[in-house]
Amino acid sequence: MKDSLLKLFFSERQALPLPEDHRFPASKYSLLLDRSSEDGFAHKFELLQTEPASYEHLLSVHTSDYLDRMLGAQMTDREMRRIGFPWSAALVDRARRSVGGTIAACRTALLEGSAANLGGGTHHAYPDHGEGYCVFNDVAVAARIMLNEKLLERIIILDCDVHQGNGTAAVFSNEPSVFTFSIHGSKNFPFHKYPGDLDIALPDKCDDATYLESLEKGLRESFTRAYAELAIFIAGADPFEGDRLGRLALTKGGLAERDRLIFSHCSQQGIPVAVVMGGGYAQEVEDIVDINMQTLLIAAEFQPQFSSWLDS
Repeated sequence: MKDSLLKLFFSERQALPLPEDHRFPASKYSLLLDRSSEDGFAHKFELLQTEPASYEHLLSVHTSDYLDRMLGAQMTDREMRRIGFPWSAALVDRARRSVGGTIAACRTALLEGSAANLGGGTHHAYPDHGEGYCVFNDVAVAARIMLNEKLLERIIILDCDVHQGNGTAAVFSNEPSVFTFSIHGSKNFPFHKYPGDLDIALPDKCDDATYLESLEKGLRESFTRAYAELAIFIAGADPFEGDRLGRLALTKGGLAERDRLIFSHCSQQGIPVAVVMGGGYAQEVEDIVDINMQTLLIAAEFQPQFSSWLDS
């Protein structure tokens, strides 16, 4: 019998070094780690610190020029403004560890059915630049590594962040081995959306029922077309009604149903799933942590199903 504990990969407890008035809620990562480390969850989760992605791994998606300048502190102020963070060695290290966590979650999911990265989902990063709080594209790098190592032949990316995954769609625009599905706000960032394999754009103030109906249809079409052997699920907390950057109106209960739909579809079709957290910008950071923790707990509920069919 495979280990039924859900493995959670994390970077470190230290928050990103950001200006005091910066609107990115960097504390959500350490708060989620603290929450998932509580004694009451010892029977559900195994926490593992991740290693930073290697230069060679990053190079599978990103250009050498971009990597060399980002790693070597040679980025321009304009480029960093586009990303939304000031450059620092700690930022680069954390971004590399976030990629490493998603690679580890994918490897583990293939062995145990599911796993999660307590960060990741940086889907706006392109091969030659970052944007929208995304330095390196962890999901694209992890998917490319799985394919390059011939661990599988087909991957589906289920992007449920409220913002369309433009960088990921661009990376895989001519790669039939990766199917990109994104369900997002139509009038939200990025304002130029790079088309993926299936995009569902939702109106402002979209509620639970409309979202879940659209998601169900999108999942059915995506799985029919993708023939996937691994799913990477970007479980954004930002469709939440209280999100400052979201513009949709999902409740926490609606987001829980979203997660159950994802895991149910993957479980029924025997597809391992690696989970990454994606965005979250609620006024109260505890709301982000609640939603992320909810995703992890639902993943843990499904973990015995995933591990059991891997043994069969």
